[in-house]
Amino acid sequence: MCVRLAEDEASEGLVWGSVPLEMLYAAEPWRTFRWYAGQKHYSGSYWSSTQSDHVIYESRLELARLLYADFDRDVTAIVAQPFLRAGAGLRRSAGDGGGRAGPAGRR
Repeated sequence: MCVRLAEDEASEGLVWGSVPLEMLYAAEPWRTFRWYAGQKHYSGSYWSSTQSDHVIYESRLELARLLYADFDRDVTAIVAQPFLRAGAGLRRSAGDGGGRAGPAGRR
């Protein structure tokens, strides 16, 4: 597994169970999306009040998850594609994203 910490810096060869959650929450999205007329998928960016920044998404399903997470008071962080799975016998794949829940009502 690989995690992009900054635009030009990545940690590679990480084992899933040993990666600190703080590293995933601080990670940059693994890839960016292109938009063009007539594309078959629906990708974009959503302004998240939880993050106070744009969060990218690749499909309407991911956008729906972002909306639910952004309105959930227990969610304190949202990340988009924080890691890349790669290895012997695996197809390279960027994880969709996730959120972090904190104490109820805390934002």
